[in-house]
Amino acid sequence: MKNIEMHIGAIKDITHVDTSYYGNPRYSFMLNGLKVYTPIDSLLGYSIGNYLNKKVVARIGEHYNKVTLKSIKEVTA
Repeated sequence: MKNIEMHIGAIKDITHVDTSYYGNPRYSFMLNGLKVYTPIDSLLGYSIGNYLNKKVVARIGEHYNKVTLKSIKEVTA
């Protein structure tokens, strides 16, 4: 993954996209006007729904020219 940046904002519009070859879920969502995808075969695909409409700190980068989530953490306080 390259061009990793940190973004702070709320997760919106979670949409299910095609599953991986091994059957793991993948999602796309909006964060600060960016359409972001969960990585292939990652646990982030299972947990992204927990962050809907919550303020988060996310590390996002490019993976094969697709904006991809690297890590996510909910902002408290």
